[in-house]
Amino acid sequence: MEQALQYLSWVLIASGSVVVVVGALGLIRMPDVFTRMHAAGMIDTMGATLLLAGMALTAGLSLVTLKLLVLWLLFIFTSPVAGHALARAALYAGVRPHLNDDNHIERVPAKYGLFSQPEKEQ
Repeated sequence: MEQALQYLSWVLIASGSVVVVVGALGLIRMPDVFTRMHAAGMIDTMGATLLLAGMALTAGLSLVTLKLLVLWLLFIFTSPVAGHALARAALYAGVRPHLNDDNHIERVPAKYGLFSQPEKEQ
């Protein structure tokens, strides 16, 4: 049984490492701040969750597992809030999302008053 837990913990740690590496590559490859925040959010939530779960299985039932659980809760509650705050700050600063064509700019909420609507040719 203990051998199976060790294998499972290493699988979780390895898969969490893969998620972190792929997310880091996403940070490099993505075109703008909004899509980069998505990659960073995946690193925070999925990568950290898998890594912390693997470490908790390795530690067994102890104070270390409780500390890892507290860290996991911290990640789960703060990561979405920080991502939302960064996205709102970027919108407020006038950073435009990278879109394929200008017809989709109308989807940006007009209540911010940050983006001028494209003028239509007659």
